[in-house]
Amino acid sequence: MAWNPSPQVAVARDAAQRLGNAKQCIVIYLTDAGQIGYASYGRTKQLCDEAKGIADAALEGATDYLESRL
Repeated sequence: MAWNPSPQVAVARDAAQRLGNAKQCIVIYLTDAGQIGYASYGRTKQLCDEAKGIADAALEGATDYLESRL
């Protein structure tokens, strides 16, 4: 896939490598300011697109969970 230099993608890419060269990796994070986000990585363009779709769904679920706790 094309190189993405963003720090978020670098985290997911590094995690994938440390997790036995995982073909896809998604990191969901919550900041001290209460913002939620994710970084996704896929070894190929197709895997990257798929990881983004999974991450979008996971983020929605995580957001719903956090909102239900308010």
